[in-house]
Amino acid sequence: MITTRDIYSLTDFQRHTREHIDRLKQTGRPEVLTVNGRAEVVVQDAEAYQAMLDTLEQAEAIVAIREGLESIERGEGRPALAMLRETRAKYGPDPGK
Repeated sequence: MITTRDIYSLTDFQRHTREHIDRLKQTGRPEVLTVNGRAEVVVQDAEAYQAMLDTLEQAEAIVAIREGLESIERGEGRPALAMLRETRAKYGPDPGK
């Protein structure tokens, strides 16, 4: 969560870059940088950014699984064994060879 204490001007960031980087690494929170009083960019520690990407990837996987389960509940899916039999009938017992 971004709070008002995480909002800085771009000028302040440019003048005190090392302090900002140290704070970003210590807190793991992103900072909003403003230009003329308006939010312009967000900067974040690389480790915190990667953790955010990992969380997003997990959330997307959960959504996809839920959608798949809902599809099956609606009767839109097909049994895996039936698909495997059809694939073997069409391509042979070992399509990878």
